[in-house]
Amino acid sequence: MPCHVGKVEFERLVEAAIATLPPMVAEHLERVPIEIRNRPTPKQLKSVGLGSRDLLLGLYVGTSLADQSVQHDYELPSVIFLFQEDIELVSDSPEQLKEEIRTTVLHEVGHHFGLDEDQLDALGYA
Repeated sequence: MPCHVGKVEFERLVEAAIATLPPMVAEHLERVPIEIRNRPTPKQLKSVGLGSRDLLLGLYVGTSLADQSVQHDYELPSVIFLFQEDIELVSDSPEQLKEEIRTTVLHEVGHHFGLDEDQLDALGYA
């Protein structure tokens, strides 16, 4: 059964997950907002090859640190989206919800640093 919490509690759990990041990593995230949304939009789902009934826990949009250069000065800033309802749907308990949030934050932060899905999977953040 999905573990649902209020918006304020979810935000607190996200902040707690971010607080566990090493200072060197957290420093790079100061310019990358983390936005909490209820569900991904159809466009966001399509951008990663998913359909309207699929779940998406998080999404990194932007140019990774590994790919940034002076040629990227005019691009929109990077952003990390976390999708509360989808994360709750895959969580059966408060403990699992906390872990799913942590894993999703680490997964999207990994994309910000230039890691691909296979690399994230190898690290246990798939």
